[in-house]
Amino acid sequence: MAGRGAGPGRAVCDRLTAEEMDQQRRQNMAYQYLCRLEEAKRWMEACLKEELPPPVELEESLRNGVLLAKLGHCFAPSVVPLKKIYDMGQLRYQATGLHFRHTDNINFWLSAIAHVGLPAIFLPETTDIYDKKNMPRAVYCIHALSLFLFRLGLAPQIHDLYGKVKFTAEELSNMASELAKYGLQLPAFSKIGGILASELSVDEAAVHAAVLAINEAVEAGVVEDTLAALQNPSALLENLREPLAAIYQELLAQAKMEKAASATSCGDGESQDVYDRYLTQAEIQGHVNQVNVLGALEAIDDALERQSPEALLEALGDPALALRGVRRDFADWYLEQLSSDREQKAQELGLVELLEKDEVQAAVAAANLKGDREQAMLQAVARINRAIQRGVATDTVKELMSPEAQLPPVHPSASAVYQQELSVLQRQRQGELGQEELFVAVEMLSAVVLINRALEAGDASGFWNSLADPAAGLAGVEGDSAQRYFDTLVRLRQECSPDRAFLSWTDLQATVSRVNTQVQEETDQVLAVSLINEALDQGNPEKTLSALLLPAARLDDISLPVAPRYHHRLVAARRQKAQGTGDPGAVLWLEEIRREVARANQDTDTAQRMALGVAAINQAIKEHKAAQTARVLRNPAVGLQGVVPDFAHGYQRVLEGAMAEKQRPGDTALWAQQDMKDGTAYYFHLQTFEGTWERPPGCRLNTSHLTREEIQSAITKVTAAHDRQQLWKANVGFVIQLQARLRGFLVRREFAERSLFLRTWLPAVIKIQAHWRGYRQRKVYLERLQYLKANTGAVIKIQAWARMWAARRRYQGRLGYFQQNVKSIVKIQACFRARKARGDYRTLVHAPHPPLSVVRRFVHLLNQSQRDFLAEAELLRLQEEVVRKIRSNQQLEQDLNLMDIKIGLLVKSRITLQEVASHCKELTRKNKEQLSEMMALDKQKGLKSLSKEKRQKLEAYQHLFYLLQTQPVYLAKLIFQMPQNKTTKFMESVIFSLYNYASNPREAYLLLQLFRTALQEEVRSRVERPQDVVTGSPTVVRLVVRFYRNGRGQSALREILGKVTRDVLEDKMLNLHTDPVHIYKSWVNQTEAQTGQRSHLPYSVTPEQALSHPEVQRRLDIALRNLLAVTDKFLVAIVSSVDHIPYGMRYVAKALKTALAEKFPRSPEDEVYKVVGNLLYYRFLNPAVVAPDAFDVVAMAAGGVLAAPQRHTLGAVAQLLQHAAAGKAFSGESPHLRILNDYVEETYPKFRRFVCRACQVPEPEERFAVDEYSDMVAVAKPVVYVTVGELVNTHRLLLEHQDHIAPDPHNALHELLEDLGDLPSIPDLVGENGAEDGSMDLSKLEVSLTLTNKFEGLETDTEDTSAQSLLLSTKQLLADILPFQPGDSLQDTLSLLASREQEAAHKRLMCRRQAQEAQTPQPLRRHRSLAAQCLLPLAEKQCRVLRNLRRLESLGLVSAHDGYQGLVDELAKDIRSQHRYRQRRKAELLRLQATLQGLDAKAIFYEEQGDYYSQYLRACLGHLAPGSRNSGKGKKPCLHYTAAQLVEKGVLVEIEDLPSKHFRNVIFDIIPGDEAGKFEVNAKFLGVDMERFQLHYQDLLQLQYEGVAVMKLFSKAKVNVNLLLFLLNKKFFQK
Repeated sequence: MAGRGAGPGRAVCDRLTAEEMDQQRRQNMAYQYLCRLEEAKRWMEACLKEELPPPVELEESLRNGVLLAKLGHCFAPSVVPLKKIYDMGQLRYQATGLHFRHTDNINFWLSAIAHVGLPAIFLPETTDIYDKKNMPRAVYCIHALSLFLFRLGLAPQIHDLYGKVKFTAEELSNMASELAKYGLQLPAFSKIGGILASELSVDEAAVHAAVLAINEAVEAGVVEDTLAALQNPSALLENLREPLAAIYQELLAQAKMEKAASATSCGDGESQDVYDRYLTQAEIQGHVNQVNVLGALEAIDDALERQSPEALLEALGDPALALRGVRRDFADWYLEQLSSDREQKAQELGLVELLEKDEVQAAVAAANLKGDREQAMLQAVARINRAIQRGVATDTVKELMSPEAQLPPVHPSASAVYQQELSVLQRQRQGELGQEELFVAVEMLSAVVLINRALEAGDASGFWNSLADPAAGLAGVEGDSAQRYFDTLVRLRQECSPDRAFLSWTDLQATVSRVNTQVQEETDQVLAVSLINEALDQGNPEKTLSALLLPAARLDDISLPVAPRYHHRLVAARRQKAQGTGDPGAVLWLEEIRREVARANQDTDTAQRMALGVAAINQAIKEHKAAQTARVLRNPAVGLQGVVPDFAHGYQRVLEGAMAEKQRPGDTALWAQQDMKDGTAYYFHLQTFEGTWERPPGCRLNTSHLTREEIQSAITKVTAAHDRQQLWKANVGFVIQLQARLRGFLVRREFAERSLFLRTWLPAVIKIQAHWRGYRQRKVYLERLQYLKANTGAVIKIQAWARMWAARRRYQGRLGYFQQNVKSIVKIQACFRARKARGDYRTLVHAPHPPLSVVRRFVHLLNQSQRDFLAEAELLRLQEEVVRKIRSNQQLEQDLNLMDIKIGLLVKSRITLQEVASHCKELTRKNKEQLSEMMALDKQKGLKSLSKEKRQKLEAYQHLFYLLQTQPVYLAKLIFQMPQNKTTKFMESVIFSLYNYASNPREAYLLLQLFRTALQEEVRSRVERPQDVVTGSPTVVRLVVRFYRNGRGQSALREILGKVTRDVLEDKMLNLHTDPVHIYKSWVNQTEAQTGQRSHLPYSVTPEQALSHPEVQRRLDIALRNLLAVTDKFLVAIVSSVDHIPYGMRYVAKALKTALAEKFPRSPEDEVYKVVGNLLYYRFLNPAVVAPDAFDVVAMAAGGVLAAPQRHTLGAVAQLLQHAAAGKAFSGESPHLRILNDYVEETYPKFRRFVCRACQVPEPEERFAVDEYSDMVAVAKPVVYVTVGELVNTHRLLLEHQDHIAPDPHNALHELLEDLGDLPSIPDLVGENGAEDGSMDLSKLEVSLTLTNKFEGLETDTEDTSAQSLLLSTKQLLADILPFQPGDSLQDTLSLLASREQEAAHKRLMCRRQAQEAQTPQPLRRHRSLAAQCLLPLAEKQCRVLRNLRRLESLGLVSAHDGYQGLVDELAKDIRSQHRYRQRRKAELLRLQATLQGLDAKAIFYEEQGDYYSQYLRACLGHLAPGSRNSGKGKKPCLHYTAAQLVEKGVLVEIEDLPSKHFRNVIFDIIPGDEAGKFEVNAKFLGVDMERFQLHYQDLLQLQYEGVAVMKLFSKAKVNVNLLLFLLNKKFFQK
């Protein structure tokens, strides 16, 4: 079988080896299993109608249970609804792999199997599939299910593909390896039918016989016999139909032949079962059901062919089909739907075929849905009509919005519009409105409402979308006129009264039509203008006139005679425009044409009037009437200038002369030419008084006719002659003034010339003036000097009195001013002194090296007051009391431990008494050693056994784990010494157990210390830049988040995010999709659903193409606004809930911020806050936002999951919050989201403040009220529970990494590990008895450790080192010197000699200090040497300081090069710390008082516990006492043994210096004492009392506990402790 990856095989003569045979067997098994997988795959594909992975991948694809749950939905939809299937699209599985909720899918499938009744023997376990522990059993169950469902008629038959499919050698080899991993026997797939039959509670033999008979009848081929065999009741076959007997025979025969052929190809026939070739009862029933289904489908097809609803309903009710949801009143719907499906299937296949059962079921469901919708729609329409009739607008809108009515969207804000318009429509209809009428009406009204809303909001884009919407039903809407529609309708709304502010559809249509008319008129005008310009291009005045006469041009007053002028003006205007714009092709616009036409008309009128005026002047000249000539010359139409009425005769004369010069004999022409200013000529007929711009044909001009220019020339000549005469007469004053100005000009010119001369010789002029002034000044000076010399004495006296008076005046004024403002002066001086003091104090506090002068100013602060001494005395007393109490409690604790051991020994001794009693009669010399071992304490009970060795081991582990718990540096370093994959397990299994999961304040405090130390270690060793914490996965951060996000952390998340998350999830209408492609597709789908027509838009588009549609932009804008609103709610919930975040998370955030700031001091603070914000939001809060169901933020029903839209909504919010928290703007792949960048920029500071507030938490010491005395005060010792395996693993890790964890060889960890010794094995710690029990995992046994501190105690140094003492002495002496000795440096101060006054002041201060110290308690008094130094004189102190400075310099503590600044700095440090020391002392007093109270309570507890233990011990010993003590006889039992007898019993080992032959002369008397457990041992030699010894039973048990086998009596005799105990138990304590 080449397809199975095997070779052609060997010859028969070649015998296979055992290994080859085993390999072939594995290959055959792998091939068989792959065939079963292929069969299951094809059967599931037939059921699910979808393609599945190949068989080699089928097992892995079944693990998430999605395919299995879908399969369960196929045959049990009520048990497995599609909405309950988790991750149905397998997106989560593909992204992150398996999730624990995938097991729900497997359980749904198993529930569906149980629901249909498959025997439980076939059912696999959930872990068989999810963990892939036994996938062959799952495949076996699928095969059994297929046969069972086939028998029930709920699924097709599974086909046998053995030998029919091929697999590669690699696939076979891989499957063989997988099967070998299972280590299981492959299930017998061929026995499924028999097992299925045997599981039914029937007579198996009868069923077997009936099934064999059916197979034989089928093989015979007789239809009647086959039917009879099938109808045998023992066969348990159902739904047999006689008309289908022939088909039963044919199908069963074919199935039997295929099964026999398959069995033949499988190989060895000896190992085959009868059912490998015969059909089983389930298979027969399945084939019968298959034939019945085929017959029912044929009946349905016949009913469809006849279009008979009754026949179709009867066929659908056939039990063989088992159709769900068939309703008799929907027969017509079924007929319509099935006919449509049948016709569609025929078109696809090209021939008519029967519908499949699933297709019929789907058609029934679709018809039911349509019918239900139709009925609901009719009911909704009836309710709408009733609401319209009632006239209540809100009710009408409510009914219109009902989904059952299947109407377009309705806008409730315009309810009155709907009510009014629909009422009118209903009255016009004179009856109820149908659904189609309502749909059209509502669609149009909604469109009108949207148009009015857009007009009201001024939204032009939204207005056009609504106006162009086909739903509006507006005719003639043109896209080019959108803005004009908008502007016109806005004006119309403004013009309407307030009660008619809403525009109706009629208003909209009328406005659209009106605007379209205006646009058309404007178009016609443009066409007319273009024709006019074309006529101008051709240069034809007639065509220009024709174009001007077009009605579209709307040009008025167009006159035919003026056509040439029109053409001329227009051509000139166009030429001028071309020159002005520089565009040769420039054309005239309508307004320009109108202007030029008006000008042409105006030019014609002007020319006509001017020609008439000129003609009148010529006529007056001819009539020789000067007055009339003067009158017509003044005609405004002619426009002559300079006409003076007084010169009428002059004008007449000159004009007559001009006319006579032009006149020619015989000239009778009637045309006159009038030249215009622009160079054109106007022709005027002198008889008809008509004019034209074109020269008439055959026109001759009148030569005697004077033109306007000739008339103006004559007038100007006459007027100019008269004006010159009048000008001189009228301007005499002006002429005089002109002459004066000319004379002034001449004078100024002369002055300028003189000034120029002087400026040219300016140095000479200055020199002349200087000499003259010098001469005058010297003359005055010499005269004054001569006068003063003559009166020298008087001058000096006057000057002295003047200076004295001035100085006295200034002093008196200043003194009076000070006296008036003495309070202000004092205040100013105080301010200056205070400012100087503050400056000196700032220098003292902040300067690294304060000068000596500043230190001298504040050195007095080192002096102690009486209150300080009292406080110090109280502090010392409390410290001594605390130390004394601690040591007392330690002693009490040790006593209690010892008593605890004694009690345990007594109890153990009591337990062994029964064994002693059972062996007391069998005591011989041979079994003494066995008896001694039996009396020894049991050493087989492990770590908790009562032996000194085990006790020491237990205490060592308790000391070690106490050190690990209270000193986090060890575990912090150990975490990073282990591999990364072991760290998490170690943290969760050992460390969290060590801290009891922070279940109390102490463990919470210590766990936080570990987190802080580990975080600092990780930042120090593994973080190269702050961003590594964000981009990487820091171990400590990951563990911290995981720890605080569970338990109490979940409740915190619920408080922070619960309410806002529930609000978002409950809003079913919320849509936050911001993907343009998704919005585009939703819009297209919605349009197609509403219109019922396929959209002309493409379905697959890019984001840019999608955004080009206004509707997509509108919906995206709405989604973005909703996203911002929802995100803002989450933001408010987060930033306002800082106090709800677990304290541990906030403190770790604070520690992370501090660690990063210390390692990266140059990094911007903003970058550090981003890292901390990543911890608080992204790692802690963000997962709860994305998946609130996983963190119990919202309550979910059992099996309930969030819907995909809800997941998307939360994901969108989380994405925006992530960008806001990180201050990261949107760019790149999401350009449409850049509008959110403003929100991100605005929100980031809020997150920054949130992170800053979150880091403002008190230290754990303050939060949990823990200090160094807490463990000493606590009554109960801390207890941790760890497994033995964790104990050994922790010990091994510490041994492996102790050099890295504690580099110092003297570290306490090394001492504790030495106490533990070598690494013990698990049986050593559990004990041999526990190790013998093989039924349990010894490593998982728990051990409780009561943690104790080996190094507990408060030891303080009693003496300082000599260097420190010398430094202290020097500082004290210097503090005494500085207040009295000045100097800028220490050398200057020490070198100056002290004056008497300084010595006296110093002595007074020292006397006061000595008197104060005499009243101080003795413990607080200074050392005798310091007190003696204080009494020294100032000079002697200076000498001692200089000597001490030299010694300190030799020790390297100070240096003379910097002027001993180090010593000055030490004094300044003491002064600065004085105030902080007082504060710490006050806090220390309060803490010590609280500690002392706790220690007192603990001492009382220990004392009470000691009393109870003492009573218990006495009671135990009393119970061990012999019964004769209570007999009342008063006689004490006594034992008399010779030494030889005791040697024989093994009790006595030897007696020093006494031969054994004398042992019979030595007698030992053992007498019980008055107190239980005490014995008196008397030794006699030859009857003489030699020694007495007090023997305590508890001392013997203690020796036995410590492992001491032999003890001394009387310092001579040696006895065996175990046998002595045996003897005492036997004689005194046996009951």
